[in-house]
Amino acid sequence: MTMTDPVADYLTRLRNAIQAGHKRLDIPASKLRRNLTRLLLEHGFIAGYTEIKDTRQGTIRIRIKYTDGKPSISGLRRVSRPGLRKYVGVDEAPRVLGGLGVAVLSTSKGLLTDRQARQANVGGEVLCEIW
Repeated sequence: MTMTDPVADYLTRLRNAIQAGHKRLDIPASKLRRNLTRLLLEHGFIAGYTEIKDTRQGTIRIRIKYTDGKPSISGLRRVSRPGLRKYVGVDEAPRVLGGLGVAVLSTSKGLLTDRQARQANVGGEVLCEIW
Protein backbone atom coordinates (compact mmCIF):
# COMPACT_ATOMS: atom_id res chain seq x y z
CA MET A 1 0.00 0.00 0.00
CA THR A 2 1.34 3.41 -0.88
CA MET A 3 1.40 6.12 1.72
CA THR A 4 0.52 9.68 0.74
CA ASP A 5 1.75 11.37 3.94
CA PRO A 6 4.62 9.60 5.73
CA VAL A 7 5.16 12.46 8.21
CA ALA A 8 1.53 12.36 9.38
CA ASP A 9 1.78 8.57 9.70
CA TYR A 10 4.99 8.92 11.78
CA LEU A 11 3.43 11.51 14.08
CA THR A 12 0.21 9.51 14.49
CA ARG A 13 2.10 6.33 15.39
CA LEU A 14 4.19 8.25 17.92
CA ARG A 15 1.14 10.01 19.39
CA ASN A 16 -0.76 6.72 19.71
CA ALA A 17 2.19 4.96 21.38
CA ILE A 18 2.55 7.79 23.90
CA GLN A 19 -1.18 7.80 24.72
CA ALA A 20 -1.11 4.02 25.20
CA GLY A 21 1.93 4.31 27.49
CA HIS A 22 4.24 2.13 25.39
CA LYS A 23 7.98 2.10 26.13
CA ARG A 24 9.00 1.59 22.50
CA LEU A 25 7.63 1.98 19.00
CA ASP A 26 8.53 0.30 15.70
CA ILE A 27 8.19 2.35 12.51
CA PRO A 28 9.13 1.38 8.93
CA ALA A 29 12.37 3.15 8.05
CA SER A 30 12.93 5.84 5.44
CA LYS A 31 15.45 8.64 5.08
CA LEU A 32 12.89 11.25 6.17
CA ARG A 33 11.86 9.23 9.24
CA ARG A 34 15.50 8.58 10.22
CA ASN A 35 16.28 12.31 10.10
CA LEU A 36 13.11 13.21 12.01
CA THR A 37 13.96 10.62 14.68
CA ARG A 38 17.52 11.97 14.88
CA LEU A 39 16.17 15.50 15.50
CA LEU A 40 13.85 14.19 18.24
CA LEU A 41 16.81 12.49 19.94
CA GLU A 42 19.04 15.58 19.68
CA HIS A 43 16.39 17.70 21.41
CA GLY A 44 15.65 15.19 24.17
CA PHE A 45 12.14 14.20 23.14
CA ILE A 46 12.98 10.47 22.89
CA ALA A 47 15.33 8.25 24.90
CA GLY A 48 17.00 6.69 21.86
CA TYR A 49 16.51 4.64 18.73
CA THR A 50 18.01 1.71 16.87
CA GLU A 51 17.73 0.60 13.28
CA ILE A 52 16.77 -3.02 12.62
CA LYS A 53 17.60 -4.49 9.21
CA ASP A 54 14.80 -7.08 9.29
CA THR A 55 13.44 -6.31 5.83
CA ARG A 56 14.76 -4.60 2.74
CA GLN A 57 13.35 -1.28 4.01
CA GLY A 58 14.29 -1.79 7.66
CA THR A 59 12.62 -0.68 10.87
CA ILE A 60 13.32 2.13 13.32
CA ARG A 61 12.76 1.14 16.97
CA ILE A 62 12.18 4.27 19.05
CA ARG A 63 12.49 4.26 22.86
CA ILE A 64 9.98 6.76 24.21
CA LYS A 65 11.25 8.99 27.02
CA TYR A 66 9.23 9.32 30.21
CA THR A 67 10.04 11.50 33.23
CA ASP A 68 8.16 10.67 36.45
CA GLY A 69 5.67 8.66 34.40
CA LYS A 70 4.92 11.54 32.01
CA PRO A 71 6.10 11.53 28.39
CA SER A 72 8.63 14.13 27.26
CA ILE A 73 6.44 14.85 24.23
CA SER A 74 3.23 16.56 25.28
CA GLY A 75 2.05 17.51 21.78
CA LEU A 76 2.61 16.88 18.08
CA ARG A 77 1.06 18.80 15.20
CA ARG A 78 1.37 18.38 11.44
CA VAL A 79 1.64 21.83 9.85
CA SER A 80 2.27 21.36 6.13
CA ARG A 81 0.21 18.63 4.52
CA PRO A 82 -0.15 17.26 0.98
CA GLY A 83 -3.28 19.33 0.29
CA LEU A 84 -1.88 22.57 1.69
CA ARG A 85 1.86 23.11 1.84
CA LYS A 86 3.21 25.72 4.27
CA TYR A 87 6.47 27.37 3.24
CA VAL A 88 8.27 30.04 5.25
CA GLY A 89 11.27 32.27 4.73
CA VAL A 90 14.04 32.53 7.27
CA ASP A 91 12.32 35.52 8.92
CA GLU A 92 8.97 33.72 9.31
CA ALA A 93 10.25 30.47 10.87
CA PRO A 94 7.75 29.70 13.67
CA ARG A 95 8.64 29.62 17.36
CA VAL A 96 6.77 26.85 19.17
CA LEU A 97 5.63 27.82 22.69
CA GLY A 98 8.12 30.69 22.81
CA GLY A 99 11.08 28.41 22.09
CA LEU A 100 10.11 25.52 24.41
CA GLY A 101 9.02 23.39 21.47
CA VAL A 102 10.55 22.63 18.10
CA ALA A 103 9.32 23.27 14.56
CA VAL A 104 10.83 20.91 11.97
CA LEU A 105 11.55 22.41 8.55
CA SER A 106 12.50 20.67 5.34
CA THR A 107 15.15 22.93 3.80
CA SER A 108 17.72 22.79 1.03
CA LYS A 109 20.21 21.75 3.75
CA GLY A 110 18.07 18.83 4.96
CA LEU A 111 15.72 18.60 7.93
CA LEU A 112 16.43 21.37 10.42
CA THR A 113 14.73 22.76 13.49
CA ASP A 114 13.48 26.33 13.49
CA ARG A 115 16.57 27.51 15.43
CA GLN A 116 18.97 25.68 13.13
CA ALA A 117 17.21 27.12 10.06
CA ARG A 118 17.57 30.66 11.44
CA GLN A 119 21.27 30.08 12.13
CA ALA A 120 21.81 28.64 8.65
CA ASN A 121 19.78 31.54 7.17
CA VAL A 122 17.43 29.25 5.21
CA GLY A 123 13.68 28.84 4.98
CA GLY A 124 11.65 25.88 3.82
CA GLU A 125 8.55 23.77 4.33
CA VAL A 126 7.28 23.56 7.93
CA LEU A 127 6.64 19.84 8.42
CA CYS A 128 5.52 19.67 12.04
CA GLU A 129 5.66 21.18 15.51
CA ILE A 130 6.63 19.19 18.63
CA TRP A 131 6.42 20.34 22.21
